[in-house]
Amino acid sequence: MNRIYFQILTIAAVVFCSACGGNTTQKDEQTPAAPAADNSMVADKPAADPKGIGKFRDVQLTHPLDEAMVQKGKTVAELKCTSCHRLTEEKLVGPGWKGVTDRRTPEWIMNFITNVDEMLNKDADAQAMLEVCMVRMPNQNLSDEDARAVLEFLRKNDGKN
Repeated sequence: MNRIYFQILTIAAVVFCSACGGNTTQKDEQTPAAPAADNSMVADKPAADPKGIGKFRDVQLTHPLDEAMVQKGKTVAELKCTSCHRLTEEKLVGPGWKGVTDRRTPEWIMNFITNVDEMLNKDADAQAMLEVCMVRMPNQNLSDEDARAVLEFLRKNDGKN
C-alpha cells in the first residue's frame, strides 16, 4: 500500500512540476539524446566548471573503496534517492546512475548532491540534465558525510575498486 501511495505521489509531483515550467533560459532547438561522456554541453551553452558550483574543490577518494562508507551510502541512497534514480542507465524521474562517476568529477557530484538549487540555477551541465529530465531534483539536505558516502556507493556501483 505504501508503494502505491508513493508512486501516486511521485506521479502527481512530476505532473505538477512539469506544468509549472520554471526554466526560463533560452533552449537550443536541438535536444541531445543523452549527455556526452566527455561532459560536452548542449550547443550555445557555456562550458561548465568540471567541479561544479559549491564548496567541494578537492574530494579525496579512497583506494580501495571504504566498504563501511559504501554501506552507509547505500542506506542513504535507498532512503533519499532511489525513488527517482536507478542504479542502471534507466531514466526514471532523474537520470540513471550507471557510469556517473566516469562522466562527472567527484567534486561535481558532491556539489550537485549538497548544493542542488545553485547547481541547477547556474551550472550548464546541471541545466542540460534538467532539460532532459524536466524535473528539478529536490534538496535532500544531506550532510557532507552522507553525500560523501553516496559518492562512495556510486563508485562501487560503477565497478571502482
